[in-house]
Amino acid sequence: MSLPSSPPLSTRVLRLRLKDKHAAVLRAMARDVNQVWNYCNDLGQQVLRREGRFMSGFDFQKYLNGASKEGLLVGSAVFQQVAEEFATRRRQFKKARLRWRVSDPKRANRSLGWIPFKARSLRYKGGQVAFQGHLLSLWDSYGLAGHELGAGSISEDARGRWYLNVTVKVQPKAKPSPEGLKGAIGADLGLKSHMTDSSGTSVDAQRFYRDLEPKIASAQRAGKKHRVRALHAKVANRRKDFLHKLSTAQACGHAAVFVGNVNAASLAKTRLAKSVLDAGWSSYRTMLKYKCDDASAWFAEVDESFSTQDCNVCGTRAGPKGRAGLAVRQWTCPCCSTHHDRDVNAARNILARGLVWLEKTFSAADSSSTKSAAAVNKAPGPLGLGAAAGHGRPAVGIPVL
Repeated sequence: MSLPSSPPLSTRVLRLRLKDKHAAVLRAMARDVNQVWNYCNDLGQQVLRREGRFMSGFDFQKYLNGASKEGLLVGSAVFQQVAEEFATRRRQFKKARLRWRVSDPKRANRSLGWIPFKARSLRYKGGQVAFQGHLLSLWDSYGLAGHELGAGSISEDARGRWYLNVTVKVQPKAKPSPEGLKGAIGADLGLKSHMTDSSGTSVDAQRFYRDLEPKIASAQRAGKKHRVRALHAKVANRRKDFLHKLSTAQACGHAAVFVGNVNAASLAKTRLAKSVLDAGWSSYRTMLKYKCDDASAWFAEVDESFSTQDCNVCGTRAGPKGRAGLAVRQWTCPCCSTHHDRDVNAARNILARGLVWLEKTFSAADSSSTKSAAAVNKAPGPLGLGAAAGHGRPAVGIPVL
């Protein structure tokens, strides 16, 4: 059994730091982008009141013709992308009017810089990127010369640093078949331990935000905004460093990684929100997904329902239940008398469900390829049964000598 040998290209977003010497011109470009955004916001409301309809990105572009001749630092390609982005976000949030973008640095609600662009607006040239008549220097940690650059954006963070976010196409590596699959693991995510895998290995949860929370509170009380931003950036950097190292080790060390589909967004609305957001489950799963593609490993999020209650040996649903059962970390199955660690048992159930998903994926691929081959064999022509009395060459089934 095998899947297609050449998987389709996947899209990857590369984020690269631009050098600070370009901050002034990028801020000026971002102000022009804000003007175009606010113009679309105002025009959309006027058309809605007069004609009772919402404008699309194409409708906005007709009103933006010639705007690049008015002394703005960004051209028509950027205007078009801003208009399309505005129309897309208005539909996404189902609102007649979106938030105004504020450029005044003295305003507390100032919008961080954002400059979207199309693929034709950006060009890599000698270690720099050419954008709107400017050569922007950056720290090229990905080797942009080896990629075809697509659409993306230039964005600013809270500390005034600028980044290039650009999409590229990458070719995923071929992945092993179930027969040759060795070293698959299942991972159960938690708050006390960040992750427990099916082999019994547990990684303690890190307290990135809570460790620096007293310093953040002290800086906030003192009104030191720059210090607060620096501390929040330190929290985010420590979290990303931890998640990158963990996900890289798992993706490179295993042929398949299966993770439970815990709903982090819903838990972030409960009293556990601070701990859930500090754990970074969604970022961790995103990292695992693309790193498994790069490492030629399988990855899937599987249903973790009842994974802590089901015995991974006999399948009996006899584990601790409800909120009262959350405190029970060890239990014994009444049917097979197997003693379980709660998290390890959940991880092994996740692994078993992941392997079932993998088998179904290969079975579906084999059945579809068999059907397509049968259709070729029955079709008239040089490769089908319509060829002269048994002299045609079927697509499958008979080896070519």
